[in-house]
Amino acid sequence: MLKYVNTGVVFQEIPDETTLTINISNCPNHCPGCHSKYLWADIGNPLNEESLGRMINEFGSDITCICFMGGDNDPEEVERLAIWLHGQHPSYKVGWYSGKQYFPHFLNKNNFDYFKLGPYLAHLGCLKDKTTNQRLYKKTAPGVFEDITSRFWKK
Repeated sequence: MLKYVNTGVVFQEIPDETTLTINISNCPNHCPGCHSKYLWADIGNPLNEESLGRMINEFGSDITCICFMGGDNDPEEVERLAIWLHGQHPSYKVGWYSGKQYFPHFLNKNNFDYFKLGPYLAHLGCLKDKTTNQRLYKKTAPGVFEDITSRFWKK
């Protein structure tokens, strides 16, 4: 079961979207230098259709995207919720920030509009650093994903 600790409406995680981020706990990655170590613990409230429905009712048209921040402890459930969101609330884009190096081979990328891959490595920096190992991908057509990481870099 996925659990979430908190949410936020942000403008920087997914370019060109007003994103509801959902911080998921029980992170198995434990990246050195992690800025959200509190998410390593198995804490929070159940993340399911009911809780997502409440969030959508609260934010409505103020958001354009819903992004799962974590969930590497149960990627199948992240995908299941993404499929539910696309089916029940098709006006929203769906993103997933994973700390894994590779997209799980047993999931279908097409169930996401955006996904970020890569553990946080302090010496390489985060998405805004040109040296980062992390990558953000945007679906541009079914089965086609563009690396848009450079959109975070200052010119």
